[in-house]
Amino acid sequence: MNSGTRPDIDHVELDDPGVYSMLQRGASMGLFQLESPNMRDLMRRLAPTSFEDIAALVALYRPGPMGEKTHHEYADRKNGRKKVVYDHVDLEDVLGETYGLMVYQEDMMRVATKIAGYSMTEADNLRKATGKKIREMIQAERERFVSGADNMGYGRDLGTLLFDKIEPFADYAFNKSHAYGYALLAYQNGYLKFHYPLEYMSAVLTSSKDDKDKLASYLSECRSMGISVRVPDVNESLVDFAPSITRERTINFGLSAVRNVGSALVDRIVAERRDNGNFADVYDFVRRVDPLVLNKRTMESLAKGGAFDSLGISRQGLTLVVDELVDRTLERRKDITHGISTLFATLDDAGDWSGTDIPIPTKEFNKEDRLNFEREMLGLYVSDHPLLGVEKTLDLYSDFSINDLRASLELDGSQVVTRIAGVLTSVVVKTSRSGSVFAQVTIEDLTSSANVMVFGKLYTEKSSILFKDNIVSLKVRAENRDDSPRMTALDVVAPKIKTIANDIVQLNLDGPLARPEGIAQLKEILKKYPGTTEVFLHMPHSSQTYRIGAEFKINVADAAGELLTTFGGNVFRSTIPSGGVSEQS
Repeated sequence: MNSGTRPDIDHVELDDPGVYSMLQRGASMGLFQLESPNMRDLMRRLAPTSFEDIAALVALYRPGPMGEKTHHEYADRKNGRKKVVYDHVDLEDVLGETYGLMVYQEDMMRVATKIAGYSMTEADNLRKATGKKIREMIQAERERFVSGADNMGYGRDLGTLLFDKIEPFADYAFNKSHAYGYALLAYQNGYLKFHYPLEYMSAVLTSSKDDKDKLASYLSECRSMGISVRVPDVNESLVDFAPSITRERTINFGLSAVRNVGSALVDRIVAERRDNGNFADVYDFVRRVDPLVLNKRTMESLAKGGAFDSLGISRQGLTLVVDELVDRTLERRKDITHGISTLFATLDDAGDWSGTDIPIPTKEFNKEDRLNFEREMLGLYVSDHPLLGVEKTLDLYSDFSINDLRASLELDGSQVVTRIAGVLTSVVVKTSRSGSVFAQVTIEDLTSSANVMVFGKLYTEKSSILFKDNIVSLKVRAENRDDSPRMTALDVVAPKIKTIANDIVQLNLDGPLARPEGIAQLKEILKKYPGTTEVFLHMPHSSQTYRIGAEFKINVADAAGELLTTFGGNVFRSTIPSGGVSEQS
C-alpha cells in the first residue's frame, strides 16, 4: 500500500471508534452492503456502536423486516427514543439482545420453541415454509404455531400475534451467521476506508472504472472526503487508479481508463518510466515510447484527457501538431533502424532528432470544450465540473441526487414524482409519428446521470432552456421498469446560480477581501490548490482588474468549495476579466 504499511485485515480489532464514527455519519459509500442511500439513512438513525449493530443493520435491511418497519423500531429502541417492550415477559430471554424484536431467522426459531413448543427441527421446517412462501404450508404452520402456543399456556391470541409477525419477517430474513459474515466484510471495508482512504478509494474507483455512473458517485465521495482525483498523468499514473506519490490526499486517474488507449501502450509507458525515469517533455515521450504502440489517435486521446498537463503544454496545442509530431518521430526511427542518417546526425544516436522544431502552440481549448473532451476521453468530468461550487444552490432545486434516486427505485420499484438537478450533457430532439416534437435529454449531477424524456407541450414551452451544458432542475415521474430507471419530465426550471467553474476566477476586492488579513487568507487558499486556472482581483471603485501571479493559478474543482465558503458573494464566474487587466504578484 502507498502508506508503507499493510494491515493484517483478518485480525483488526472490531471496536475501532473511528470506524463507528464514520458509519454513524452515514459515510459508507464504497462499503460492501452499506452504501445504498436508504442504508446510509438507517445507519445515521441507528448510530452503530458495536459489531453486533453492523450485523443487525445487514439483517434488518431486508424486505421482510423493512416491510414491518422493524429496522426503524430497532434503531429507536436502541437509542432510547422508544421503550423496549416484549410481547410476553418470557420473550426477554429470547429477544433481549435485539431489543424485543426478531432480527435473525434464529430469533424466529427460538420464539417458536419457547412459545409454541416446537423442536429445533420443527422450527427449521417453519423457517423453510415461510421462506418458500407456499401458502398451504404457511397456513398449516400457522395452525401448528397457534395451537402450540395455546397448549404451552400462552393462549391463541399471543400465538396469532406472533405468527402475524413471523410470516412477513421470514420473507428474505437472514440467518445470524450469514449476517455476521457480511458484517465482517463490511467492517473490514470500513476499517480500510477510514485508516487507508487513498488506497481504499483507489481500489473502489478501479473496480468501477467501466461503470461511469458508479465512478461519478465515487468521485463525489472522494471530494466529500477531501481527496482530489486528478486526470491521468504520463509521469505518475499507473495502469489503474492509485494514490499520488507527489501530492497529498490525491488519487491519479489510471491510464487504462483513457478512451482509445490500449493496455499495451499503458504497460509500455509505465515500464519505460520505471526503467529510465520520468519524461522530460512531450518530445521525450514520443522518442521513448515504443513505436509499435504509439499512434496519433492514442496521443490525441491522452492529450484531450489531460495526461500531458504535468508537462506544461496546452491540450489543444498538442492536438494541433500531434499528426506531424508522431509522423516525424516514426520516420526518424525508421531511418535509424535502416541505417539512414542525416548530414547532422550520428548513426548511434536514437535521440538525434529532438522534435523541438515542431513547436506546440500555447492556444488552449475554452472551458466548455476542454471539459467536454475530457469527459469524452475519461467518461466523466475530472479536473473540473460545471456543478462544482453550486451544489448548495442546486440542493434547493432537487429532492434526490441522481444516484440516490436510482438506488431508491431499485429497492422500491414504485412510481415516484420528485426533482433532480444537474447539467444537460446531451439533448436529442426527435419527432414522433404523429408529428409532435419531443426530446431525450441526459442530465448529470455530481453522483450519476440519467436519461429523461421531455414530451409534447412541455418541450415546446421549455425548449429555450433545454440545450447542452445548461444547468436545469427537472421535476420527473420516475419508476423502475425492466430493471432500468425510466424518467419523464413534468416540469423544467433553469435555476439562477453563481458559479466559479469557468475559464477564470474573479474576486472583488471588497468587504473581507479588502482587508490585509483577507488578502493573506486568500493567498493561503490559492496556494493549497495549485492548478491551471487564472485568478483575477477586481477593484470595484477603480474598475481595474489585476491578474495574480502564475504561482497562484488554481485547480477550480479543488478550490471552489473553500473560496465560496470563505468569500461568498465576492467570487464570480467569468470568462473575460472586468476592466483593464494589470499584472499583480
